[in-house]
Amino acid sequence: MWQSWFERQWQYKGWAQCLLLPLSWLFAGLAALRRALYRWRLFASSRLPVPVIVIGNISVGGVGKTPLVIHLAQALRAAGYSPGIISRGYGGRQTGAVSPESAPELYGDEPVLIAQRSASPVWVHALRAVAGRALLQAHPETDVLICDDGLQHYALQRDIEIAVVNRPHGLGNGRLLPAGPLREPLKRLQTVDLLVESGQLPAAESQVPTAEKQAPAFQQSLQLGQWTSLSDSSRHISLAALQARPLVAIAGIAHPQRFFQTIQALGLNCETKVFADHHAYTQADFADLSAKTILMTEKDAVKCRHLALSDAWFLPVTAELKPLGHSQTFADCVISLLKQREGNKK
Repeated sequence: MWQSWFERQWQYKGWAQCLLLPLSWLFAGLAALRRALYRWRLFASSRLPVPVIVIGNISVGGVGKTPLVIHLAQALRAAGYSPGIISRGYGGRQTGAVSPESAPELYGDEPVLIAQRSASPVWVHALRAVAGRALLQAHPETDVLICDDGLQHYALQRDIEIAVVNRPHGLGNGRLLPAGPLREPLKRLQTVDLLVESGQLPAAESQVPTAEKQAPAFQQSLQLGQWTSLSDSSRHISLAALQARPLVAIAGIAHPQRFFQTIQALGLNCETKVFADHHAYTQADFADLSAKTILMTEKDAVKCRHLALSDAWFLPVTAELKPLGHSQTFADCVISLLKQREGNKK
């Protein structure tokens, strides 16, 4: 309840946010002090023997990092690299290697989804440097690490920073926690290497902060796949077949309305049922849905595959990135930065 209240308040600048401003100033001061302590090397920060690419964001909540992590891992592999992926494993309670068959309740739903789609080794640990070292020891062929989230995890040194920005919801009122959704001020975007816009683009060029213009920017969109059976991934169903059935869409993600709007745009009319982000599904969650065809996200499907749901379908998505104001592809930009960083070390 409180989370929903805060998320609504973060979109406005009113009396409630003003009351929280002193706490935001305190949060800003502590965050700045923490960054300074790492910069002054009073807090330990580890450098790994291979380049590290961090994909993160400056706000709380989902912004579309997971499809981008998968996209980058596949692109690097296609370019001849051997990427590995490290993650905190949010929502899980176990550390270590993640396989496509791993239990999401133990390792987190997003790491398991990444392991299924990326064809790269995945390792989870709250301390990303520990995860990186363990992955490199188990997979010595790995020559680049992608860190899923962790833009504020300064205990791990990084070679490339990619910030994902989701407008307008992700930036909200532009204030720091708890008066707004930001974990770091907007000027933090001035220091990243690449910027990925996963939501609405600014209505006019003048609305783009000068800081953001300094990093090459891309617009991320999601290419929809085929509706796929939860019980048999080789089975698919057409939109026409779904339109003839009683439907219910479920979502246990950060912003469920995005999924529901996608379904509506496809011409499907259905009931909706919202669960908390990272919800651990049980058979009881579907007890009253047995007479309906169930639609869900791929992230939800990872957590529901152990349930005997014979008429449930998920929609896989693939990230597509369009350059904004330049012609270089996302993969080429990252590879160019990798080569530049490698050249600087010699």
